[in-house]
Amino acid sequence: MLWLAMAVLSAFFAGLTAILAKCGIQRTDSDVATAVRTLVVLAFSWIMVLVVGSLDTISTISARSLCFLVLSGLATGASWLCYFKALSLGDVNKVVPIDKSSTVLSVLFAIVCFGETAHLPVKLAGTALLTVGIFLMLERKPSAAIQRSGGHWAAYAVGSAVFAALTSILAKVGIADVESNLGTAIRTCVVLAMAWLVVFVKGKQGEVRHIPHRELIFILLSGLATGASWLCYYYAIQNGLVSVVVPIDKLSLLITVAFSYLVFGERLSRKAGLGLALMTIGTIAMAVWS
Repeated sequence: MLWLAMAVLSAFFAGLTAILAKCGIQRTDSDVATAVRTLVVLAFSWIMVLVVGSLDTISTISARSLCFLVLSGLATGASWLCYFKALSLGDVNKVVPIDKSSTVLSVLFAIVCFGETAHLPVKLAGTALLTVGIFLMLERKPSAAIQRSGGHWAAYAVGSAVFAALTSILAKVGIADVESNLGTAIRTCVVLAMAWLVVFVKGKQGEVRHIPHRELIFILLSGLATGASWLCYYYAIQNGLVSVVVPIDKLSLLITVAFSYLVFGERLSRKAGLGLALMTIGTIAMAVWS
């Protein structure tokens, strides 16, 4: 059951990622921040490959696995770009729940694509609780920052959720016969290329030199947190059930909500608090009875 513990650690580090990233994009462009932090994730990933000694197996990766790893990396890159743009425009407590709605899609995809139908009533009930919880967390009065964004943050948040759901399914197929750390490192190369391509296409490369030192530190720390979360997550995905791992990983919302209150003073309404409770209950139910 090590994969369950790794899924929990993935959630913890993912929760830290959102807060650290939000601190790093107060004045820094979100595309630039994404590209810079991906450098940290890439370095972290390949160091772990060297530590576990799986580099020698790279020549044995099948064309099918490599294809799905690349597609997973592209989906991750798209999800990141949407996610951090949404964070730069809206409240953490509104962006993150929408992003976490990818859980619902991932669970349904896992049931259909991988036949993960064990304890199906529990999974469907848990998914329903997640859906209701997400809806309740969105029933909040828009902040001044959100009103200024004109609602564009929501479109980016939805895009983040859709691409994140695709990431989990594509990665599950891609790392079927690949050591999880090596698979993570390979797909991070794709994310890095995509992130920097966006920066250069938009002509933002010159902004890298002007990132405030304090925000740069938070961006780098968010990269480390992401790297740790990914390594735990894809180990859990490879060795466990997608329909269980993904909901546990999304419990990072608890960490994010707690820190968003402490750091940014973003409070939850009673409805949002009830929504968070339902999401937590649904997730725990799927983890315990699956």
